[in-house]
Amino acid sequence: MAGKPKLHYFDARGRMEAIRWLLAAAGVEFEEKLIESSEDLDKLRHDGSLVFQQVPMVEIDGMKLVQTRAILNYIATKYDLYGKDMKERALIDMYTEGVADLSEMIMLLPLCPPDQKNAKLTLIRERTTNRYLPAFEKVLKSHGQAYLVGNKLSKADIHLVELLYYVEELDPSLLASFPLLKGLKTRVSSLPAVKKFLQPGSQRKPPGGKKSLELARKIFKF
Repeated sequence: MAGKPKLHYFDARGRMEAIRWLLAAAGVEFEEKLIESSEDLDKLRHDGSLVFQQVPMVEIDGMKLVQTRAILNYIATKYDLYGKDMKERALIDMYTEGVADLSEMIMLLPLCPPDQKNAKLTLIRERTTNRYLPAFEKVLKSHGQAYLVGNKLSKADIHLVELLYYVEELDPSLLASFPLLKGLKTRVSSLPAVKKFLQPGSQRKPPGGKKSLELARKIFKF
């Protein structure tokens, strides 16, 4: 029997958090090997574990996978969260990329110079309420189904709900005008595996603060 997937990253959300969410939603237990110093990262690089010299890296099924999208696609395929055919996978990919665009903006906000932060925050709020959330609300309204694609839970739903939690952390009022998205968030959050992941003490990471940023700077030397 294969062991649990092992996640190699530092103790923060970053690009690994979507992987944690997807594994948790699939009901898969995983281990974390935390990178705590630049020396830890160098060791992974020097022993050949990182094809492109970067993390996240996930050990799963005898492989050492890097590149976030490749990891997510493998997990989604393995655990039947990637649609039933090519058309459904194309839609799931399209929605997932939209989620990734906004998630990236939010994720990079702490790196923004202080004098540019307010302008960046205003842009994120504008894009959230005028571009991304309306698009997903429209998808749900157009087919009247419980999930984005094929009326079945997919990685697109999981990534979107993760994003909705980030949006609420940024400003709870941003979700006010999107009842179908709030319904999706409630529905996915109530699934037993996701509910367990959302409870205190789980492997879900808290919002990144100054401490997480300092740790990232120390490890990745930027």
